[in-house]
Amino acid sequence: MVSVLLIGNGAREHVIAETLGRSARRPSLYSWMQSNNPGIAAHSSETRLGNYGDLDGIVQFARTGKVDFAVVGPEDPLNRGVVDALLKAGIPSVGPTQSLARLETSKMFTRDLLEKYGIPGNPRFRTFVSKEGIREFIAEFSDGAVIKPDGLTGGKGVMVEGDHFQGADEALSICASILKKHGAVLVEEKLEGEEYSLQCFCDGKTVVPMPAVQDHKRRFAGDEGPNTGGMGSYSSSDHSLPFLRPGDIADGLAITERVADAIYRETGSLYKGIMYGGFMVTAAGVRLLEYNARFGDPEAMNVLPLIKTDFVDLCMALIDGTLASLSIEFEEKATVCKYVVPRGYGLPADNQDEGSTSARIAIGETSDVNIYYSSVDQREDGLYMTSSRALGVVGIAGDLETAEKLAEEAIASISGPVDHRSDIGTAALINRRIEHMKKIRG
Repeated sequence: MVSVLLIGNGAREHVIAETLGRSARRPSLYSWMQSNNPGIAAHSSETRLGNYGDLDGIVQFARTGKVDFAVVGPEDPLNRGVVDALLKAGIPSVGPTQSLARLETSKMFTRDLLEKYGIPGNPRFRTFVSKEGIREFIAEFSDGAVIKPDGLTGGKGVMVEGDHFQGADEALSICASILKKHGAVLVEEKLEGEEYSLQCFCDGKTVVPMPAVQDHKRRFAGDEGPNTGGMGSYSSSDHSLPFLRPGDIADGLAITERVADAIYRETGSLYKGIMYGGFMVTAAGVRLLEYNARFGDPEAMNVLPLIKTDFVDLCMALIDGTLASLSIEFEEKATVCKYVVPRGYGLPADNQDEGSTSARIAIGETSDVNIYYSSVDQREDGLYMTSSRALGVVGIAGDLETAEKLAEEAIASISGPVDHRSDIGTAALINRRIEHMKKIRG
């Protein structure tokens, strides 16, 4: 009998719990959550509510369950050193230590790592600890600049010229605020192209890619409105994306392989977990936007339901450093994930849909899709939303058109003051991506 500790309480962790539950090993799942996710609870032998910073409590819970290993979902507990605490107690994890998690938690660490070891993919960038020189550096970019704090920002801390600020004066004002809070600010050239997510399993020596996914951050259809944690995503049956060339995936994978080697050479420790690269295909080739040290949300919901390999075996091979000897396969199917959110999600306080972020919702007949609970509250009289994303609805089929249709039909059965992006996975949106890349590639 195998026992597993799962840390996290979102839709990403719900699909991880489901995927562990499909294992032929029938693991007992012990889930540590900050709020109760009914989807995770349904797959768990035991659950515990607590803070991600309660490392002693997490370790004690793991010992009580006699767990064999842990799977860490969100970035926050990684940043707090939960993997280090568990390792000290003799419990390995699918997830990097606090030092190795800097791949995500410190954008400057990652940029410097690529530069030091001659790994391609960096845009032009500089780190500043004061405002001196920022205006002159920004002036070097004809297409604009991007400003990033060093640290976790929930996917919403990046400021892009033309979207979040105009000109050097506003840029300096943003940099001053970041410097005051973080002590350093990263300034990069603004890139033009199309983004894709390439999540990889890594045991420190071997890197195995998952199907490529494209996420959609903007709140409204047509890529309008403010950035969010992600409104949905899609993947294709060939495990590429319609606007990519085969070399684009290969280039992203090559960067990740070299980063895995570099982080070992830099720290002396093997990275064991998920290396999730956010890449952009530009006219000059593939560029790295950032790394995440865990599964993406929503991207996990696109790839994990397709895994044919026993997931417990996969996790154990990752921990043991034997990924190279394990055949990792995914179904050749397309997926479309659309997040159902309260109507007020992502909007300024003065533009909130009053009551939507605490309203009850009901799910109708949805047998042909996968539904994953995110930030919801299960009460005696039903399911209630919070101020964040509520449900991930995933259609899976042999082609994108059918997968998108399944997701839309299921969302139509969900009642309450909800919203979603109806354009994710549609031919119209994907064709715009294709035409955009044709124009960029010339």
